[in-house]
Amino acid sequence: MPAGVRGAARVVRGLTVARALPWSIVSVDPYGRDILAQPRRRGPVVPVVAAERGLVVEDAASGYCGAVVGFEKSYDGLFVRLEDRRGATRIFAMRPSAFLIDGTPVTLERPKAAPPTAAARTASGSRAAPQSRARVARASRLFVEGVHDATLVERVWGDDLRAEGVVVESLDGLDNLGEALADFEPGASRRAGILVDHLVAGSKEQRLTTSLGEHVLVCGHPYIDVWEAVKPASVKIAAWPTIPRGTDWKTGVCAELSWGTPQDGWRRVLGGVRDFRDIEVPLLRSVEELIDFVTAIE
Repeated sequence: MPAGVRGAARVVRGLTVARALPWSIVSVDPYGRDILAQPRRRGPVVPVVAAERGLVVEDAASGYCGAVVGFEKSYDGLFVRLEDRRGATRIFAMRPSAFLIDGTPVTLERPKAAPPTAAARTASGSRAAPQSRARVARASRLFVEGVHDATLVERVWGDDLRAEGVVVESLDGLDNLGEALADFEPGASRRAGILVDHLVAGSKEQRLTTSLGEHVLVCGHPYIDVWEAVKPASVKIAAWPTIPRGTDWKTGVCAELSWGTPQDGWRRVLGGVRDFRDIEVPLLRSVEELIDFVTAIE
């Protein structure tokens, strides 16, 4: 080392550290890298391709060309089975860049299994049956008090009823039940299910639906009208209003809520029902029980 620079360097913990000199700049990298060197070039990115059944690939090493027909797993890893145009098959290890598609290197991977899809549900929450024609109508039948009852039942349970072949008939008033049952003639092979509004102890509805026979099942809900069996939140109200005795319930409700005529009110009610979640539990339970009753026999 020349005398002019003698002592210009000293050793600190085994590393040579240069003292600053007016005529030289010394850069020391303890890892031995050259910061001015060109960065390393990465090799081409090889695409990863799902080896779907029927995909035609070429084994890069052997030149064997065939369509993917399956996979095999061994202690040495995963293998793909290829079938050539003559029907012969061979297996090849699924290693990185081991295959060609149209001359381009690729890495094959086993296709990922599709996530299970949620089972389709009807508006009632039941598992939807495969698409098919409606079943031929059963002999058994559901009877409801009026058109609004029938329409709500159709809105929520229509798919289930068509799949089971159950017909819903409106009585146009519970006073007509006796005549309807006389015409229908319930029996061991033709049951009748009756859905009743305001079925509470001591009511007129209870008196009209007692002692109807073993082939008739009566179920109902405690609400004055089937409208009230729709949850208030579904029709954007806080609660159903209380209507004084002697006032037509639908007319009183529409007046209290400023809904216009009962026809206007019905459109609001029906528009608020999308599925079973918009219906109160007593009505849900009664309709489900009636459907089970009339479909328990062929």
